[in-house]
Amino acid sequence: MDIKPWIAAARLRTLPLAFSSIILGTCLAASMGSYSITVFVLCLLTTLCYQVLSNYANDYGDGVKGTDADRVGEKRAVASGEISAASMKKAVWLFSILSFVFGTWLSIVATQGLPMIVTIGFVVLGLLAIVAAITYTVGRRAYGYSGLGDISVLIFFGIVGVVGSYFLQTNMLNWEVFLPATSVGLLAVGVLNLNNMRDIENDRAAGKRTLVVMMGLKGAKIYHGVLIILAFDCVFLYNALMDNSFWSNLYFISIPFLVANLFSVMRSFDAEDFDPLLKRLAITTLLFALTFGIGQVL
Repeated sequence: MDIKPWIAAARLRTLPLAFSSIILGTCLAASMGSYSITVFVLCLLTTLCYQVLSNYANDYGDGVKGTDADRVGEKRAVASGEISAASMKKAVWLFSILSFVFGTWLSIVATQGLPMIVTIGFVVLGLLAIVAAITYTVGRRAYGYSGLGDISVLIFFGIVGVVGSYFLQTNMLNWEVFLPATSVGLLAVGVLNLNNMRDIENDRAAGKRTLVVMMGLKGAKIYHGVLIILAFDCVFLYNALMDNSFWSNLYFISIPFLVANLFSVMRSFDAEDFDPLLKRLAITTLLFALTFGIGQVL
């Protein structure tokens, strides 16, 4: 069996974006004096499984619907015929099981000493994440075809990833953590928005009603600017509330890259122009998470 199509379909370049929330949540926990390398590693492994599951399910769902037939950027395995729909479906099941196993293991290890209802709650949350990863493009009522992908990304790449990993490290919940969690989530939505701007014509033809298709390219660009500005507003407010040190502003390093991304988006009109921008924003989001998180620890 040729493993190359499977590696390509896993889209490992999306992992920096997925890991951003875990890194930030762990750094915020460390700034409070709580850190477990075991919990951190399990968080990363669970996130890895969720992300590969999401990418395989997306490839399968769009492939069987014919949405990816004329897409720009990396070709998709099912649409191109490199992997059969039946084989991809089996891979989706496999990574659903792996996601559940690692997620349950993480929940048990990280919530020792807490009431059983907390452990069960995280297991249920993990199951919801699996369902969300699959039903984004799979099924007759796939929510990614109804403009709901953005809110899902905000929830799972932002709030669940950051607040969840923070709680699993500290076993406590502070409402202020929702602010940087929202920041990372908004930047992740920005990556999805760029993806959808790139695919606007293909999605429109296939009947996939993303927010970009609904708003049009001009509206999507304004929306993109709002996402980035709100992301910074949230961390500005967090630092103001927490009265942190000078180092808490270390994330300023990422500002020029985000501003450059925004200006490039405003000047782009062709599908080919957006593909490199979404890759850069994903890496910049990781840089933002690292610098903001490290700044909180210092």
